[in-house]
This record gives sequence, structure tokens and C-alpha cells, in this order.
Amino acid sequence: MNKVLVVVESPAKAKTIEKFLGAGKYTVKASMGHLRDLPKSQFGVDIENNFAPKYINIRGKGDLIKTLKSAAKKADTVLLATDPDREGEAIAWHLANLLNVSEEKDCRIEFNEITKTAVKNAIKQPRRINLPQVEAQQARRILDRIVGYKLSPLLWRKVRKGLSAGRVQSVVVRLICDREREIEAFVPEEYWSVTLKLRENAKAAAFNAELMMIDGKKSQVKTEQEALIIQTELEKNEFRVLDVKHRERRRNPSPPFTTSSLQQDAARKFGYTSRKTMLIAQQLYEGLEIAGKGLVGLITYMRTDSTRIAQSAQEEARAYIEQIYDKHHLPAKPPVYPNKKAQDAHEAIRPTYIELPSEKIEKQLSHEQFRIYKLIWDRFIASQMAPALYNTVTVDIESGRFRLRSNGSQLKFAGFLRLYSEGQEGNAKEEETFLPDLQIDQKLLLMKILPKQHFTEPLPYYSEASLIKLLEEQGIGRPSTYSPIIETIVGRGYVLRSEKKFRPTDLGFLVTDLLKQYFKDIVDVAFTAKLENQLDEIADGDGSRITVLREFYDPFAVTLAAAEEEIGEVEIPVEVSDVICELCGRNLVVKHGRYGTFLACPGYPACKNTKPIVKDTGVKCPKCSGEIVERKTKRGKVFYGCNKYPECDFVTWDMPLKELCKECGAFLVRHNFQRGRFVVRCSNGECPTLQKKDSEKSPDLEKKTSPKRRKKSV
Repeated sequence: MNKVLVVVESPAKAKTIEKFLGAGKYTVKASMGHLRDLPKSQFGVDIENNFAPKYINIRGKGDLIKTLKSAAKKADTVLLATDPDREGEAIAWHLANLLNVSEEKDCRIEFNEITKTAVKNAIKQPRRINLPQVEAQQARRILDRIVGYKLSPLLWRKVRKGLSAGRVQSVVVRLICDREREIEAFVPEEYWSVTLKLRENAKAAAFNAELMMIDGKKSQVKTEQEALIIQTELEKNEFRVLDVKHRERRRNPSPPFTTSSLQQDAARKFGYTSRKTMLIAQQLYEGLEIAGKGLVGLITYMRTDSTRIAQSAQEEARAYIEQIYDKHHLPAKPPVYPNKKAQDAHEAIRPTYIELPSEKIEKQLSHEQFRIYKLIWDRFIASQMAPALYNTVTVDIESGRFRLRSNGSQLKFAGFLRLYSEGQEGNAKEEETFLPDLQIDQKLLLMKILPKQHFTEPLPYYSEASLIKLLEEQGIGRPSTYSPIIETIVGRGYVLRSEKKFRPTDLGFLVTDLLKQYFKDIVDVAFTAKLENQLDEIADGDGSRITVLREFYDPFAVTLAAAEEEIGEVEIPVEVSDVICELCGRNLVVKHGRYGTFLACPGYPACKNTKPIVKDTGVKCPKCSGEIVERKTKRGKVFYGCNKYPECDFVTWDMPLKELCKECGAFLVRHNFQRGRFVVRCSNGECPTLQKKDSEKSPDLEKKTSPKRRKKSV
């Protein structure tokens, strides 16, 4: 019997695939990701020898490499089934070198979904390793090494040890810093809107109309005095319907998820970081135990730029929609969504089994897995459904020299909205607005005029979703790199997540300004996007790795040498607090760590005192005379405890409120349920009010426990 060794990246995937292929002929092993890489202790790139990389076996993987080599010797055929992307192609190339598999052999297999059919079809169609993709991945790795190992030491010497610069991460930090400065420099301008409540007659319901034009020009009301003059004049006028326009508006479904759009929607709807979303999606892709099916992959490959869907998947989706809904929810032809980018290596992210809707397997998934799976399931099925239809009406109203407008919108046919609606920043939703059946020249009665003051607002801070959207639009990095980029800039202390928004630190500003002054290309958006396009060209076989690296490195080396001479030692500004160190009497200073800000003694290392920055809730501790304050665990999760800890051990997950219980006098708390629900209840566990509220309890509630106190302050 011909023995076949199949090498994948993860143990979970190995287990799933081994079940599909069966024992005996096939052996499936996991490489646990990369086995070779550039050395950490040295630069590892020979600049003079056409940027030749020096690869070494990764420390700690020696035993695994021996195991794989032994399995390869016993096999007649070695098939490399690493992930179907450039990084996976590079890992396959490294594996081929380690296991003495010729690049000329058809040793590479790939599949977009981990299903029995897909895996068995891939086994029948091995191909050679795609060397242009390997070259592109090596070029990316070497570019990042050049910036990281040449520029970072400069920051260590000039600013402080431990800092890093990155070819992409530095651009992202700059974007966040630039947005912060735009917000700081923004000067709000006053303006007024004028809304009128009108009706057909004294008994009819009122509807709103907005002032749009004055004397044939767009309305621009800047002061209260102007608004009051307009109000006085309108109160004397008559109102006549000038024009009525009816039309049908179509709202098309969103395309199936790409990596970027999945990360954005999970951030908007659930507040998940891109890292968390991708970890959960990886679990769904690699395989989970499902009753009646065993270990199966539930979604297709989750790193993709494409919105393309396989014809077979579309046909299955259409059959499901017609069965569960009806033929009216099916478009005449399967929708085709254009791809924004030239890359189209894989399908969009979709469920692998149409017969497994999210509700059917909810109990077999964790809460977070269910959320992401349902998101993917609903989005895919909705993408194949008919558009939603709205009846809209626009009414123009004349009143002397003023023109007003009223818009109405009514949902005529829900279509895909029966299943899915894309998340919006701020939870904005499209609302229906009803208007009466008005006729041209019809007279209207004025009920009320409502002038309202407004101020122009600055652009918002970047959220996880809006930052990822910007990176994709600007061509900075690739979807698979967004998660590590964001985690890196937060971990290095350049950026803080504050209330799910990104804010730069003083260190982030300092490093960005330094790079803008001396290394403008490194933090230039257009330059970085151009490099990404050049890497794409290499992957397509149209570009040269050596040419791209040489064009980047030669001017970079000149700039680096000049910066070394010109930049003096840079001092990082210190934010001093009014909290006194009880050990040495100094004022504690604000420090930025991996898990947020904290207070530390400036006398370090002689004095190592640190304190968390706490937020007072204004509620007294029920156990002692202390105050309840907001704290965070090391993972950043908020909880509440007494400020006299460790003397007092009171702690709770629930947010204390200043309101008191009418039944027993204890303070109330906001108790959060899963899936965004909460209830206000008494903090006293023996209060009768609590028993009434508990009738609304979520079945997942009992799984929650109080945060454990540690010996050291959290």
C-alpha cells in the first residue's frame, strides 16, 4: 500500500482531516505553524548577496522536526496541506526543504473548506509549490526585518529601549495620531435646524418637515437670532404642497464576508477585537465536534479578499431559501458581487454545510463560536436573497420664500432583511417614516415650529471596525495582518484602547513625529500601499523580489545613516499625578503598559511601587467605610471592588449605581446578561426585589463567577 504523509499546520485541522481520510494509508501530522524563520539574535539577511535570507530552525521545534522527518522517510508520498495563502505557501516551501521533498514534485495540496469532499478532491489534485507566492512572502518578511532590525535599534538609542518600528505598524500609528490632532484642532461651528410639525387638518396626525431652502438657496441658519426671525415669518405664512414624488427604492444585501468585513461586523455588533474574531473563526474552520457529523469544519477559509462563491454553494443556498422562505425571496439570478481587489484566490467566507443553520447547533458551540458562526451563516444566506423594497415619498412644501421637505419611507418587502442587517457604527438603524397621502396644491396646517441648535462635530476616533475599513481602503497591509498590527501597536504602548476607541499615547506621538521628520516614506500611506502592490506583483509572477528590496533598501540606508548623526537623545514627556508614593514620598507618574495605564514611582528601580488608576463610582462599600471603585483585571475586563483592598475583599462584576433599593435600602447594580442584555437589581442577595428580578435570568448567568483577588493589586 502506498503510504502518504499529509502535513497541515494545526493539530485541530490534522485531527479533522485524518477522520476524513481514514487510518492505514494516510498519516496526518501538524507542523504547528512555521518551523524555520530568520534568527532573532541577528539581522539574518545578506544585503550584498541579493538579500539572501539566513533561515534557521525555530528554537523549541527540534523534536517536532525530527518527528516529521521520520514520518516522511516512512512515507512513499508527502503532501503539504498548509493554509491556502501566501504564508501557507511559504510554510510548505520550508517543509519541502526540511523533509527533502523536491520543489519539482506535485507535493502541494490546498482546500478552501475542511469537508470530506474538499479534502478528498484536493488529495487527487496535487500541484507544485507556487514559487512566486513564496518569493512574495519572503520579500514581505525581509522588508519587515530591514525596518525592524535597522530602525528599531535607532529608537532604542535615541528614545528608550524596547521600542519598535514596523513597515506597516508605524503607518497605522501615524493615522491614529493624525486623527487625534484633527480632533484636537477642530473648532466647532454653530448652526440651527428648523423643523416644522404640519398636518392635513385639525384631527389629522402630525408629520415633520425640514427647512431646506430660503429664497431659492440652500438653507444656512447659523445663529439663534436668524432661527427666531425665520420662525416668526413662518408662523404668519400659509403652507402648500408643491410637489409629491413616489418611488420604489431597493436595498441590496451585503456580499458574503471577506476577512476584513467579518472583522468589522464582529467589532460593530459584539465589540470583538480583530484578534478575537480571527481566533474564533480559526476554530470554526479547523473543525468542531458536531452531533451526527463528528469533527467537521463549519466555515470556509477565513483569510480571503474575495466575495466569490462556488456555484454549488449558491445552488444549495437557493434551495434552502426557497424551502424556508419562498420563491419571492429568491432573485431571478444568483447575485454576483464584484471584487474590489485583483486577488481572487479563494471564496468568500461561508458555512460549509447549509443543513447546519446556527440555531440547530447552538448548544454544541461556545457562546462566542455561536455568535461568529451565526454572523457568517446569516450573512451568506442573506447575500443570496432578494433585495428589500421600500416605498418612499418625497414631499416639497412651499411657504412664502421658504421651501420645506418631508421624506417618508415604508418597508414594502423585507427580502434579505428577514435574516440579516449589517452592523453600523453607533447602532444606527434605518427607521420607517409614515407620511399621509398628500396631493399637490393641498393646504397644510402648522402645529409647531422647532428651531434646534447644533454644532459641527469633529471626525470620530477610530474604532476597531473603522480602522480596519480605512486600512483596507488605503491598501495598507492585508486583512490577515490587521489583527497582529493592532495588537502590536497597543502592546508597545503607542496606542491605547479607550472605550473601544483608539487613542495615541505621548510615546506614540513622539515616535511618529520622529519618523515623519527623518523617515517620511516609512510612515507615508501612499508609499506603503505601493509596496503592497509590488508584493502582489511578485506573487503574480510579474515582479522581482530582489528589485523591490533593492529599491527600498538603498535610499533607506542613506536616510538611516543621516538620522543616526542628526538625532540627539530624545526625552519622553512624563505625566505627573497628584498621588503621593507612600514608600518614598514622590509624586507617582502615569505609565502605559500592555494592559493600559497605571501609576508608578519615578524613583524606580530604588522604589518599585505601582498603583492602578481607579475610577470612583460614588458608592459606599457595603462591608466597610470604603468606596467602591472601578478596576480592571490583567486582561482588561472591568470589575468593581473596595478601595481599601486588601483590608476589605468586597468585589463584584456588576456596576454599582447611586440609586438605592426601595425595598431594603441597599444600592442597586446593573447586572449584565450575555448578548447585550442587562437588568437593574438590588445588590443585597437576600432582598425580595432580587428574587423578582431573577425570574428574567439568562441560562448562562450561573456560569459567571466573581473575579478572584490576587495577592498583588490588580
